[in-house]
Amino acid sequence: MKQISAAQFKARCLALMDDVKATGETILITKRGEPVAELHPARARVVGFLGRLRGKVQLKGELSGPAVPPQDWEQD
Repeated sequence: MKQISAAQFKARCLALMDDVKATGETILITKRGEPVAELHPARARVVGFLGRLRGKVQLKGELSGPAVPPQDWEQD
């Protein structure tokens, strides 16, 4: 894990954020040699169940009608 002082972090904040995003490496930020914070890549936002299927499922056919045509239904 990379380590950087708070003063260096303040001066290079935006560049360090770009580095973390690109490399995925966490940076430990210290103040007077003591760890105070970690900068790490953000996790992907978790969406609901159906959102997870976006781009993976294709819907085919009519969604508002019955799955089987009415003439195939059994009637007693």
